[in-house]
Amino acid sequence: MLLSITKLKRLTVVGLLMGSPAMADTVQVAVASNFVGAMDALVPAFQKISGHQVAIVPGSTGKFYAQIKSGAPFEVFLSADQGTPAKLEKEGLAVPQTQFTYARGRLVLWSENSHFIDDGEKALRAGKFHHISLANPVTAPYGAAAIEVISHLGLESAFASKKVLGENIAQAHQFVATRNAELGFVAMSQVFKGGKLTSGSGWVVPQSLYAPLLQDAVLLKPGEKNEAALAFLQFLKTPEATSIIISLGYEIP
Repeated sequence: MLLSITKLKRLTVVGLLMGSPAMADTVQVAVASNFVGAMDALVPAFQKISGHQVAIVPGSTGKFYAQIKSGAPFEVFLSADQGTPAKLEKEGLAVPQTQFTYARGRLVLWSENSHFIDDGEKALRAGKFHHISLANPVTAPYGAAAIEVISHLGLESAFASKKVLGENIAQAHQFVATRNAELGFVAMSQVFKGGKLTSGSGWVVPQSLYAPLLQDAVLLKPGEKNEAALAFLQFLKTPEATSIIISLGYEIP
């Protein structure tokens, strides 16, 4: 009996994921800091299904780009943007036609103080704070998005001496969580669970104030023949993985 193309593709995915324990491998994954919490949920599910292991290295997208250019042995890259994976492919450092969008992120203005943010734009314009935290816009797409919001609202001058830059979105969140900054721009996935804030007060920044945070994955050259790398990228496209990703504050384009 001939199999339909759809069924054949499904069987191919299952075959990649259900690796033989004797052939289990490890994949080195460079992960944008905003997505580390999601990886904590995704990795056990993937390892249970495939038998493969995953080694995670978190960091900022810009710094990963520099490290990959310098020969870092990452095999899969989960970027916080689309441009960096595309650039790596153009430069021969990523495998052609393996780039895809695994999540769309959202930006949130957040404070650990549960009474600090009611109307987010109003709180920003009032400026009744000493420090506002955001990720470094040069190396972190979420930081660049925060700058877009500030610029769109015409608050660049007002915030010039108040900005506290984190190396990545994880550090930007930490500054607010430890109250070294009264509020800050963070990823929704860091402060929301099940559609609700886990602590403090926040404002989901309207998408009209910044460019979409489309996050792309790509297979890097060192992982081209690694079955664990191939299987993990396939896993990210499965209903189980996308369900986990959505539950942690992301959208699937």
